Amino acid sequence: MQHYTSVASGRLAVVGGGWAGLAAAVEGVRRGHAVTLFEMAPQLGGRARGVDVDGLTLDNGQHILIGAYVETLALLQTLGVATSDAFVRTPLRIGYPDGSGLHLKPGSPALAFAGAVLRQRGWRLHARLALLAAASGWAARGFHCEPGLTVATLTRALPVPVRDELIDPLCIAALNTPATEASAAVFLRVLKDALFSGPGSADLLLPRVSLSALLPAPAQRWLVEAGADLRLQRRVEALVRRNDAWLLNDEPFDRVVLATPPGEAARLTRTIAPGWSSTAAALRYEPIVTVYLRGEGVRLPEPMLALRSDARAPAQFVFDRGQLGGPGGLLAFVISGAQPWVDRGMEASTQATLAQAHAALGGHLRAPLVPLRTLTEKRATFRCTPGLARPAMEIAPGLHAAGDHVAGPYPATLEGAVRSAAQAVGLLC
Repeated sequence: MQHYTSVASGRLAVVGGGWAGLAAAVEGVRRGHAVTLFEMAPQLGGRARGVDVDGLTLDNGQHILIGAYVETLALLQTLGVATSDAFVRTPLRIGYPDGSGLHLKPGSPALAFAGAVLRQRGWRLHARLALLAAASGWAARGFHCEPGLTVATLTRALPVPVRDELIDPLCIAALNTPATEASAAVFLRVLKDALFSGPGSADLLLPRVSLSALLPAPAQRWLVEAGADLRLQRRVEALVRRNDAWLLNDEPFDRVVLATPPGEAARLTRTIAPGWSSTAAALRYEPIVTVYLRGEGVRLPEPMLALRSDARAPAQFVFDRGQLGGPGGLLAFVISGAQPWVDRGMEASTQATLAQAHAALGGHLRAPLVPLRTLTEKRATFRCTPGLARPAMEIAPGLHAAGDHVAGPYPATLEGAVRSAAQAVGLLC
């Protein structure tokens, strides 16, 4: 059932058809605007979409949600997506192939976290108590810290196993930036929302459908039914303010949301707002590489496992796509903070991951794994470093930006993109 008004309150242009752009378009329709969405690619979804490879739909990255992603879950509900069918939902689990790791039980995330730490027999008692003491200190300080701290500096007093097996994997998964360079302030905000937002906030939601089927396809259907004008393969070449209207390729609109990647937004605003444009253009990026391997009869103990990574073993996580709605035997290995491996080349990344997979998963393999495809998203996220200057949401009157890169408390996540979109449209109104 659609939830939107039928009387338009002005023409709203949304530039960009990724998750932020789609969320902005939906919010614009809900607020009564006549919405036109421009997307230069032939498909919607941006950096979180499916890619057709030899008859299979492979995601260009293994995005997960957590229970604290309330805006994204609300958007999916608006689009008619049954989240119970679309996700495998479990309490937070960072498990390794040998059965070790941190496994939360249902209930209050803070209490579940404490219990999981105390049950972690792979760490000595002093290590478990040190982590609980550190977490209590972070909570007592409201999960705030000096803005210049890195995650590595924040956690340097913790025992090595705790940092190697919990802090570093959480940091690279949430911020896509190595702990030695990642913002401790942003990391603590993620922990706060996951552990102190009520029951279920720390739950993992693993998509059991392709990313395109999860949000872009339902959003496209919803918007078309609502009367929105979706223009694919249409790049906005110029954005100009004239009288009381914004002209996009000489077409007038009352309000505009730029939901493009930062570089494209910087190009469009270079003469409109030079300072904003410079801030957006100055952002630096970190790639994510996904190595797809296939093996006869492979089934992992859990749909997602953490992996121990180092200079020779690149992947930090592996997803069993056979347990997540995909074909049996298909495994997706994720290399976050992947610039060193991108520099080495795709073949080197694939072969190193293949060797790592056989070493880490040997007991779970019935037959050798073989490479299927390696996908690289070179500008997957911005580098979430301490004190990073991110572009503001408001660019000029009637012109706002949306996207996971816009100034806010979150790293580059799907929730950050969706939240910024709803706020941008709301402020424009």
